[in-house]
Amino acid sequence: MTQTDDFGAELADFVRRVGELRTARALPPDEHLAVLDAALFELRHVADTLWPRYEQLKAAAPNASSPDRQERQERQLLKALFQRLPLPVALVDRDTVVRRMNFAATGLTGVRAGYATGRPLAALLSPGDRAAFRSQAAAVARGEGDRSLTVHLQQRPEERLLTTLTPLRPPDELHPAVLVVFQSGVSTGAYPPPGAVAAGRRAVPDLSETTRHAELLDLVDAMTTELLSVAPGDQEAALGAAARTLHGRFADWVVADIVAGKPLKRTLVLGPDAAPGDEALAQVLAGQDPADCPLVMEAARGGSASLQVRPEDTDGFGRDPAGDPVLVRADVTSLLCVPLTAPGLDGAGAGAPGPVQGVLTLFRTGARRAFSMAEGQVMDLMSRHAGLAMRRPAEPRRAGGYSSG
Repeated sequence: MTQTDDFGAELADFVRRVGELRTARALPPDEHLAVLDAALFELRHVADTLWPRYEQLKAAAPNASSPDRQERQERQLLKALFQRLPLPVALVDRDTVVRRMNFAATGLTGVRAGYATGRPLAALLSPGDRAAFRSQAAAVARGEGDRSLTVHLQQRPEERLLTTLTPLRPPDELHPAVLVVFQSGVSTGAYPPPGAVAAGRRAVPDLSETTRHAELLDLVDAMTTELLSVAPGDQEAALGAAARTLHGRFADWVVADIVAGKPLKRTLVLGPDAAPGDEALAQVLAGQDPADCPLVMEAARGGSASLQVRPEDTDGFGRDPAGDPVLVRADVTSLLCVPLTAPGLDGAGAGAPGPVQGVLTLFRTGARRAFSMAEGQVMDLMSRHAGLAMRRPAEPRRAGGYSSG
């Protein structure tokens, strides 16, 4: 820890203690004397310790300009080396939240580095591997040594990956991070794993993967057709067309909320028709305030999608009138919450994400296969199409129904 970090930690502790002293004003008058003694002690600590250390750091700052420049250059070099490593590598914190991912890791996981940053790396793994991966990452961050375990990616469950976790102390940070290295094609036995392709032999195409890819293309085509069939200027009709296209073939439940200014407005709820309880739940969701759904509010404010398998926060979509979590009552095994945005069309912001037009939340329940990262990326594409359809201005009326051209 550098002198600046040490000083910052002491200053943060001082601010916290002062906050505790401020709350002591509510104590009985006979206890104020002890509080006064503590306040005088804190003031003496500032005068005798914190202020002299601040003066030392301030005096040393001009002389550190040259080393700082060299340090910045070294950091840029290390970042370039990190990105160009041939092995898939990710830097995560003790909760496996991704801080940085190199090019090889994005190719292995099929997830863009910008999309993965800020999200837990464990979410990309098969559900059965997540608890062990989190536990090992936490142990490494606590300083209990390097760890290795075998995991499987959610979108490639048949492939075994050996992950090696080692602690790494980033400069100017109080807590260690965890460096995760993936190695594919590794078996724990003396023989290659089942299904391994012999060297020099052409791999046989995966029929199930090809079929899923064709189904997603059909879904994108159906979505585009429905959105182009909606009259321009009718936002709710465009949102409803998108929701109906996704219902059934892509998700068991589809909940649509429109951003008609503020607050959000729930416009449509589509669910299974099999059980009477589903109809009652659909009525609950239809009458629910979107402001009570943290997932919806986060998507509407931040414009970022959320893909969760076996959601850990069961209150993410609020509760029913009886106090039961909606995600538990609906038996949700995976969900997608996607904001409908479109790129800016004019000015300096062209190409940047525009304002959120609406939010679509999709549930898969029971034994249905969970949403994959590939499906999440396709949904991200369709959400932009839906956002463009909702932004289409109404066509001007023509006198007599004919154009003059």
